Amino acid sequence: MSLASIIDHTVLKANATREQVERLCDEAAEHGFASVCVNSCWVATAAERLADSPVKVCTVIGFPLGAMSTAGKVAEATCAVADGADELDMVINVGWLLAGEDDAVRADIAAVVEAARGRCVKVILETCLLTPEQIVRACELSVEAGATFVKTSTGFSTGGATVEDVALMRRTVGDRCKVKASGGIHNAAEAQAMVDAGADRIGTSSGIAIVAG
Repeated sequence: MSLASIIDHTVLKANATREQVERLCDEAAEHGFASVCVNSCWVATAAERLADSPVKVCTVIGFPLGAMSTAGKVAEATCAVADGADELDMVINVGWLLAGEDDAVRADIAAVVEAARGRCVKVILETCLLTPEQIVRACELSVEAGATFVKTSTGFSTGGATVEDVALMRRTVGDRCKVKASGGIHNAAEAQAMVDAGADRIGTSSGIAIVAG
């Protein structure tokens, strides 16, 4: 398995332009990345650009805070699916998780899973804000809600993926769910360390640097 084949080639900054998104798509097709990951307003653009490519279109839901209403996340997910998204990376409601409101967290995830209509849903835990016990709980709730992946980070909070967190997530979910490492992964050595710890997918804006070695 090549690193390129498990990379979600990502641009999520607020100032990303159509030209940058189209270039991201062209780079992903050239290098054989798993997907491009873009904000939901760019899904239709990416889907059109990649129509003749095996590269998937991934988008983010409730990004980057996760503190939107469940109805808001569902609406965004529904629009993204209609626009051509293949994969949806949703942010967990961290405040609910910290407060022990597990039923609300589970229902929030499950609502997006339903709106995804069978497409891959990755649940972003924002591990830098959580204790190990909370990471385990978030993983369990994600699995119960039907998530395809648990994912470490948005890359927009106080920290990104760590080998320790990825390994904990892998131990927790076992083969019930996949693991995506994202946030602060800049080179091939860092990406390989995440894979060795149990990551099935890598989210990064440094995909080209990674495959260049």
